[in-house]
Amino acid sequence: MSHYHLYAIGNALVDTEYEVSDELLNAMGVSKRHMTLIDTPQRAELLTHVQGLHARRTGGGSAGNTVVALAQLGGKAFYSCRVADDELGAFYSQDLQANGVTTNLTHTQAQEGQTGSCMVLVTPDAERSMCTFLGATSQLDASALHPQDIAKSKIYYMEGYLAASPSGLEAAVQGRQIATEHKVATALTLSDVSMINFCRAGLEAMVGDGLDYLFANEEEAQTWCGSTDLDVIIGQLSALAKTVCLTRGPKGCIVVQGQHRIEVPAVPTKAVDTNGAGDMFAGAFLFGITHGQSPAQAAALANRAAAAVVSQHGNRLTQAQMQAIYAEFQKASS
Repeated sequence: MSHYHLYAIGNALVDTEYEVSDELLNAMGVSKRHMTLIDTPQRAELLTHVQGLHARRTGGGSAGNTVVALAQLGGKAFYSCRVADDELGAFYSQDLQANGVTTNLTHTQAQEGQTGSCMVLVTPDAERSMCTFLGATSQLDASALHPQDIAKSKIYYMEGYLAASPSGLEAAVQGRQIATEHKVATALTLSDVSMINFCRAGLEAMVGDGLDYLFANEEEAQTWCGSTDLDVIIGQLSALAKTVCLTRGPKGCIVVQGQHRIEVPAVPTKAVDTNGAGDMFAGAFLFGITHGQSPAQAAALANRAAAAVVSQHGNRLTQAQMQAIYAEFQKASS
């Protein structure tokens, strides 16, 4: 019997979110809608632009958001990551624990340095632009893996952002090999257009000889496939995974399994902040899949959760909110 519904590996990042104008975003030189890696001097320079603005701090990281979403719905999750021995590292570790996520951090001594952080800049059109300082998570390596827990999980999930880190990528692929050896399903999110443009070889290494689940939004899919033709995109992506989830914002999502295509409508909402939408979708979808739901049902639950998170500021919901969404979903489905 599986001990964890989901085992994930990814970057441990503390998010600090600011609401900014398009003019300020341009003045900061930040690429809109995408993730940009920054170093210490660049981070210091960007912080001068947002002095005095209200900031929200939360646990973050793409796969971190996904495991928290699954755990809040009632699933069991394990997260492999790396933080530094500092205040942000303690915050991040405690946040995972508070949300019911098991982690390697309780078994390893945090190292000196700075915990990774992400400046999330949200413009009035609800788009999020991210400036990521990797810090300690740039040294994430295979020592963060718990092979015995991977072997006892239903799904092993990799964050595409790890394609930018040689040691993180090696760890993700090593974990994938362990999962495959123990017949654990594998999953990957493409994460961001920047990863496809600059780190495609790393993503291809995570795909390997094929996945069970692949998550991508429309822009990522178009970039990966070099086409805007939906049939071309679906044809290419379905060759990479048994189940492909293509998220399309207000157009809902498409779930592809071989020749079978299911279009699941979005839940109407007014988006104010798209930060965390894809992570939330993946967490809720994988919860559904590991709890007996069909792909269509899991996608419907995931669309509900994603609609809720984009209708507020911040990358996560509370456990009470997630439980309410699940209860409403079950009621509507009965």
